[in-house]
Amino acid sequence: MKKIDEYQGKKVLVMGFGISGINAAHLLVKLGANVTANDKATPKNNDIVDDLEADGIKVITGDNPISLANEGFDVVVKNPGIPYDNPLVAAFVKQGTPIITEAELGWQIFDGHLVSVTGSNGKTTTTTLTQLMIAENAKHQVKYAGNIGISFSKIAEDLGPDDTLVTELSSFQLLGAPTIHPHIAIITNIFSNHLDYHKTRENYINAKLNITRNQTKDDFLVINWDRDEWQKIAQRSQATIVPFSRLNKSHEGAYVEDGMIYWRGQEVMPTKDIRLIGPQNVENALAAIAAAKLSGVTNDAIKKVLTTFSGVRHRLQYVMEYQERLFYNDSKSTDIEATEVALQGFDRPVILLAGGLDRGYTFERLVPYFKKHVKAMIVFGECKDKMKDAGNQAGVPVIESEDAITAVPEAWKLSEPGDVILLSPANASWDQFPSFEVRGDKFIEAVEELTGKKEQ
Repeated sequence: MKKIDEYQGKKVLVMGFGISGINAAHLLVKLGANVTANDKATPKNNDIVDDLEADGIKVITGDNPISLANEGFDVVVKNPGIPYDNPLVAAFVKQGTPIITEAELGWQIFDGHLVSVTGSNGKTTTTTLTQLMIAENAKHQVKYAGNIGISFSKIAEDLGPDDTLVTELSSFQLLGAPTIHPHIAIITNIFSNHLDYHKTRENYINAKLNITRNQTKDDFLVINWDRDEWQKIAQRSQATIVPFSRLNKSHEGAYVEDGMIYWRGQEVMPTKDIRLIGPQNVENALAAIAAAKLSGVTNDAIKKVLTTFSGVRHRLQYVMEYQERLFYNDSKSTDIEATEVALQGFDRPVILLAGGLDRGYTFERLVPYFKKHVKAMIVFGECKDKMKDAGNQAGVPVIESEDAITAVPEAWKLSEPGDVILLSPANASWDQFPSFEVRGDKFIEAVEELTGKKEQ
């Protein structure tokens, strides 16, 4: 951990009691700040408040009182999910109070080698693969943190100058991380996500580009080279560009040719040996390979990881095989693009479980994928009628169910040996579940109850 004094004696407000917020509050006390912690909700677990108050932190719950804007805070550390049009946040913006996220705080105290990953899809898998690959050859600690569910600042506290940290960073986190400076930055792809938060696609892209904003020619931006737009976005960085591509050969980076993965013209391994399924996971592997090779990782270490790693939980996660049916949990597919790529990963008939929060869009884009890959659909949630319409357009049998749990036995009734039963909702979970993780866990529990087996 790097010793810094910029918070010594400063008055800091931490907004949000998520994992990152709680860790940030305690860290700020160590850094000498006078800390107030605020959450709009009242925690059900009193231990959270007790622990904060025991550390000398003033705690305010049940509201974001606008009066806090008049208490002279020097800095606000905001939960990334709290939008900037929140009245209290907007008041701080208006008066010019610096607003950062916990990722920025983590960067400020980090004293080692930083690799950071962002993108619309594939962030967690790429982060995990990169960490595993670098750790295979490392003599020092190699950890991961960030949007992957582990506090950046908490891990950074325990790492020294020779250690490596691979961080997954969302656009929300990056928007409040003005000085973050990874030596290797990865952009997996950029679609049109979170426009309810960012308002415009350009705002969203600009937030993503904060990952490379402070890089120089001595740093590296690893970026997907499969679309012209992404190639143009790369030109906005001052870093040395390292492309990865499933579709375009580039001797400057990682690419695929005739079923073989290459790094700068040298063979690494066949794509067929990657344990993860689907073209999106080839792209994730290419991005991780580029970062790993830039970090001095050997081909043998890369092969070991890619031939054994079976996936991140909830991200096209293989659950089990039962009576010649394969079950997959892709609850993290909370948008159309993620479900598109999930369906492309299977050459077997798919019974698709899909639906969730209605964000106002329809699903015509999925119709070609339904026609090609989907045998039947079970739909649920607020948007089930819209999802059903897309299924009907594709000529796919569709039945309705209550949720992702009740859909499991319905899918089983429709299945035959050789089929895939896939939860890939194409929608957020919040209409029925508190998170995509809970939705995925409940799906797995339903599969275990149906089969009498534990996930593999």
